[in-house]
Amino acid sequence: MQLEATFPMALRGRPFRVREALHRGVSAGRLRTRALLRPFHGIRAWTRPTTHEQRARAVLPRLRPDQVFSHTTAAAILGIPLPRRLERDPRIHVTTLGTDQAIRVRGTVGHRARRGRVRVVHSGTAALTHPADTFIALATLLSRDELIVVGDALVGWLGWCDRDELVAAARRYRGARGIRRVRAALEEIRPGSRSPGETRLRLALTRRGLPQPELNHDVVVDGRWVACVDLAYPAARVAIEYESDLHRTDDRTFRKDLTRGEHLKDVEWWLVRATADDVGADVEVFVSRVRRLIDGVSTGRHDTRPRRRLATSR
Repeated sequence: MQLEATFPMALRGRPFRVREALHRGVSAGRLRTRALLRPFHGIRAWTRPTTHEQRARAVLPRLRPDQVFSHTTAAAILGIPLPRRLERDPRIHVTTLGTDQAIRVRGTVGHRARRGRVRVVHSGTAALTHPADTFIALATLLSRDELIVVGDALVGWLGWCDRDELVAAARRYRGARGIRRVRAALEEIRPGSRSPGETRLRLALTRRGLPQPELNHDVVVDGRWVACVDLAYPAARVAIEYESDLHRTDDRTFRKDLTRGEHLKDVEWWLVRATADDVGADVEVFVSRVRRLIDGVSTGRHDTRPRRRLATSR
C-alpha cells in the first residue's frame, strides 16, 4: 500500500500497462520491483487476480479499441453458467473486430470476427460481446445440452435477452462454426428456469416422453398460495424440486424446503425431490417414478391403498 501511494493517482487500484506507467513518469526501475505482480506480459498489478473476471480485467490495458472479451471470458463476466472444465480454464478469450491482428499475449486466446456482425456491450470499462453473440460463440466449445443450459440462463434467471434475440443472432451467423448445434439447442430452450439443474431435469423428463412441465409454478389451492415449485404437473398435482448441495448445507434453505413439502402434503400434492444423480446414472428410475405419479391421476387420488379409520382410545 505504501508503494501504491507513491504512484500517480491514475495507476492506483487497478492493473496498468508498463508503457502507460513510463509515460506518466514512473521509472523502469520502480516497475521492476517484486512488490508489483505481473499477471500478463507488459502488465503490472497491485493484487493477484484470482477469478476469471479479475484475470480479464488485468489484461484489459493490453486491448485495442477493436478488441472485446468473448467466448468463456464474456460468459464469466455476464455470469453465464459453464461446465467445470471451462470454469477451470484460465485463458482469456479476446475477439478482434475487423481484419487487424488478433491478440498475441501468453495466457490469452485470440479470435477474429467480421466487423458489423458482432454486437458489443460494456461491463464497467470492459467491452464484451453481446449475450446473444456470446451464446453463438460458445457453441464451438459446448455440447448441445450445455448450450441449452446457457440459453435457459440467458432467457431465464439472468434475463440478459429473450429467445427472439437468440434466434435473430443465429440468423446473423448463418454458416458459422457450431451453428447447427445452436439451432438444435434453440428448439429446447425455454424461459422460466432458475438454475442449470432445473434445465437438466426438464430435459431428462421431456426426452423420455413426459409432457413439458410448468417451470417455477405457483401452487394455489382455493385461492390460497401454497408454494412455488421448480417444476410441476398441476393436473396430476405433482411438484418436482431440484436439490443442489445448497439445499443440504444451508440451514435456512433446508428448513424452508421441509416446510414447503409439508404444505404441499396438506393440499394433497406429491413432492418429488431430485438430485444430480437423478439426472445422471439414476435418470431412468427417476423418470419412471414421475411417470407413475402422473398416470396415477386417472384413479382420482395418488394414494390408492385402502384407507382404514384409526381406532381411538376411550
